[in-house]
Amino acid sequence: MSGTRMGDRLSSLPDDLIHKILSFVCIKHAVQTSVLSPRWRFIWTSMPYLNFLSEDFPSLPHFAKAVTNVLSRRNDRIEVASLTLSLHGRVSLALVKRILNYAFSHNVQHMTVTCLIEKKIELPLSLFRSRSLKHLTLVGSVDRSVASTWELPALTTLHLGYVTLYKDEDEDDDDEDEDEYEDEDDEDNNIFSKCPNMKSLTLDGCKIMGSNGLSICHPQLSNLTIENGYWGWNLVYVVVPQLKNLTIENCDWVHLSAPDLTSFIYRSGYSLKFYTDNLPSLEEVDLCIRKPCKTEISAIVGLLQQFHRVKYLTVNLETIEVLCSSVELISNQPSPFANLRSLKIHPVDIQLAGQAQKKVVVSNEVKSYLLGGSPSASLTLVTREVINYIMKDLIIICHASYVLL
Repeated sequence: MSGTRMGDRLSSLPDDLIHKILSFVCIKHAVQTSVLSPRWRFIWTSMPYLNFLSEDFPSLPHFAKAVTNVLSRRNDRIEVASLTLSLHGRVSLALVKRILNYAFSHNVQHMTVTCLIEKKIELPLSLFRSRSLKHLTLVGSVDRSVASTWELPALTTLHLGYVTLYKDEDEDDDDEDEDEYEDEDDEDNNIFSKCPNMKSLTLDGCKIMGSNGLSICHPQLSNLTIENGYWGWNLVYVVVPQLKNLTIENCDWVHLSAPDLTSFIYRSGYSLKFYTDNLPSLEEVDLCIRKPCKTEISAIVGLLQQFHRVKYLTVNLETIEVLCSSVELISNQPSPFANLRSLKIHPVDIQLAGQAQKKVVVSNEVKSYLLGGSPSASLTLVTREVINYIMKDLIIICHASYVLL
């Protein structure tokens, strides 16, 4: 009886709310709800959210048949708000094209395509042409030419994960290194040139084969994240005049032109080779070099000097400890930070051998170098000892809670 009342409650909900609930499951399960009652029989046919997950089917032929049935029986007058497409196995490119073309012809705004296959599927960028698409996530695909472009004039957010791009073999490879980025507006080398409204770009684990550099040039981009890149890149070249927020993780060579940059986050095992003309608007920097060594001290000092305008600076403790080990490089230098309001220091490796119980002492030379130009700036120092105490307390609390249960 209670189950019937619950079913009646769900059936009384408006269609758009039921559609939203069904958007959290794959299309296979959404279609299966048609057996619940006459009210639910055709609900799925008007869903604006399409989730095609090949791994939910026993075989790829079953998946292809289900896709065909859904697209042919769906209410063709209903636009597609979002498409989630997850591919596993040897899915045919023709099927992928059919799904994408259907979504584009129905003014899709959000799209996520994930290729969960051992051999990445080749998805030419030319497949992605839409005047409605605003958010695109593409994971694990291949395109054979970086000279091709997306034609996505409405796109505002793009996330590429483990995508491999190939430089055309007939492109001129004889140019000198200094001429490689000479023309910043060359659309043939900029796959984002036909995405004029893009605001946020994330490149995670991407590769460009046959090229020794990655060039990102865009007039409107305000948020850029580059993570886990293919280290055949000799240089990441960024020319983004309106860039506000930049995050770089595990990428060691960057040439940056971003006069409006206000926030910069860098995390890597090594010191960043960072080239920039000027960063007049930079206010906040989070610098984390997980495994710094003495041979990199000069590079670290040079990097800090380029951040001289910042107001809020966060540095990992391991970097500070390396600076303290060779203070002669900074002992006679003035502090580059004249506008600093806050300096935060925290460890990355809390289990560092022999250091967990060791009292942290920041040398006077390092303190003077970091804070001498801004004597009123606050200093927050978190030690490994403090973090270990907190973790022990949390373990005790969790254990006590488990016993009470």
